[in-house]
Amino acid sequence: QVQLVESGGGLVQAGGSLRLSCAASRRTFNNYNMGWFRQSPGKEREFVAAISVISTFTDYASSVKGRFTISGDNAKNTLYLQMDNLKPDDTAIYYCAASTNWGPVLRQGHTDYWGQGTQVTVSS
Repeated sequence: QVQLVESGGGLVQAGGSLRLSCAASRRTFNNYNMGWFRQSPGKEREFVAAISVISTFTDYASSVKGRFTISGDNAKNTLYLQMDNLKPDDTAIYYCAASTNWGPVLRQGHTDYWGQGTQVTVSS
C-alpha cells in the first residue's frame, strides 16, 4: 500500500511562487511514476506534470510548461512541484499520484494511488 501526503498549498498573489511537497511511502519512487493533478470547482481533474521512475523523464501540461517544475528526492521519498509565475487560473486542489502508467494513459488520470490534496489559491 502506497501512502501519499501533500503539503505546501496556500494563498498567493498572481505572479508569486509556491512549492508543493508530496511525502511518499518508502521506495515508492523506485516502483512508480509520479504525477501532479489539479481540480478546480466545477471542472474535471486535470493533469499537471509527471516524472518517471528514477526521475529519467518529465512531462508537463501545456498550460504550466515553463512555469512549473516537477522533481523528486529519492532519499527523502518526496515529490515536489515548484510553481512560479502563478496565475488565478492555477487555483485548484492539487493532488499527488503514483502510477504504473506513463504518457497519455497517465495524463488521463489512470493512477494506482492518490493523495488527499492540498488547496492552492491564487489571487489577482
